[in-house]
Amino acid sequence: MSVAASRLPGNILFQEPALRFGGADQNIDVHPLLGLSRFGPFSRDRLAAVSNPIRLAMIAPAGGVDRLTRLVQELEQRHRPKERANYLPDFAGFSRVFGVGLATAVGPTAIELPSDLGDRMANSPRPHQVLADALTRALFSLRNARDAFDVVLVLLDHRWQSGFEVKGDEDFDLHDYLKAIAASEGICIQMLRDDKALDYRCRCSVAWRLGVALYTKAGGVPWVLADVEPGTAFVGIDYALRSASGPAARFAICCSQVFDAEGSGMEFVAYEANDVQMFGRNPFLRREQMLKVIARSLMIYQRKHAGETPHRVVIHKNTEFRPDEVEGCFDALPRTEVVDLVHVQQSSGWRGVLIPKPREPHGYPVHRGTAMQLGHHETLLWTQGNLPVVAGGRDYFKEGKGIPEPLLLVRHAGHGSMDDLCRQTLGLTKMDWNNDGPYDRLPVTLNFAQTLAKVVVRMPKLEARSYPFRLFM
Repeated sequence: MSVAASRLPGNILFQEPALRFGGADQNIDVHPLLGLSRFGPFSRDRLAAVSNPIRLAMIAPAGGVDRLTRLVQELEQRHRPKERANYLPDFAGFSRVFGVGLATAVGPTAIELPSDLGDRMANSPRPHQVLADALTRALFSLRNARDAFDVVLVLLDHRWQSGFEVKGDEDFDLHDYLKAIAASEGICIQMLRDDKALDYRCRCSVAWRLGVALYTKAGGVPWVLADVEPGTAFVGIDYALRSASGPAARFAICCSQVFDAEGSGMEFVAYEANDVQMFGRNPFLRREQMLKVIARSLMIYQRKHAGETPHRVVIHKNTEFRPDEVEGCFDALPRTEVVDLVHVQQSSGWRGVLIPKPREPHGYPVHRGTAMQLGHHETLLWTQGNLPVVAGGRDYFKEGKGIPEPLLLVRHAGHGSMDDLCRQTLGLTKMDWNNDGPYDRLPVTLNFAQTLAKVVVRMPKLEARSYPFRLFM
């Protein structure tokens, strides 16, 4: 039977992935914040998962430590939302939600920057360097008190805007620079701007975002996926170019892992490789380079699983897999039964609108979780879209406006149903613990890898070891 070339394949709508929280295995919810409110965080009942209280050090402008202290005290209060009413629940207070308290900085862990810092920045041709040096000195002064705190709050004055970012040849970003310095010292920092964290109108939004971030950076696990096949490892790969240029440029290759339903393996390895091949503007690894990257990732999994090898590994990359890279992956995983290599392409050229009745388009986009398979190894997946299930059945589109573009999943190796890859990818878009939204566009494997790549290139020294991701959040 002949089919017109213009005829589209059928589509399917996947259910919104559920998350598991604290207490019994039955404590699941599709809404991350409602799940936290009802059941508490996943690691709540794990022995010594998070110190109680979480101890906070502080770096602030002159006179700013008191403002930060009041912000921490505010996190223990109840807040009602003034925005995103369809999605955002009430915040009951940090200790009620997460089961641990917060302790503010005392003595040497409370640092105020010089009062003339703004004037020195204004009189300098390189204000970003003046600000970066002052903050670096403050961070280094905390090294002697490392056992006295868990997370450092860094408050930035909005009037220092000239020192936050520099475009052009220098390519300076204060956020990434400080994260790199702190990560090199094994210190978790939470950066705050006074005009956003202290003065933002919806205190409920601030409380949720800051609360989840602080709990995670202190070592906690807010939630995990409720339905992940045991023995499956997920790996994300991204590349970052060092400052060298030319055909022999050095790249830092970052891998981030989300290993299993228990939330273990939130670490990454970084590998530096010379003479990376370039195809167009994209770098690709040689066979032996990819072997080293995946082998190091496998070592992290085995260390956390008593030496066991995962029976399935799913590797996400935002560029295609070249033949050498495919061979390198299989070289590193000789005992793994199933290896899926998936190119997650952000720009596909496709769009989709929902038309429930002829000539009557819906007022909201297609539903999140809609998928349309284009071939045996290619599927469009809408990870953004209408999501009534987190808004009490009412239409809800997190982005607010626009027509969402689907991801194009292209499998370069592996077998089985593409539906399984879609479900897992959809689930991984809910595993970013650095925001309070119901989902991200990209799976956390690639989101983390991109974040890590931006920061790692600014690290003064890249050691051949694994790093907890919370250092880079």
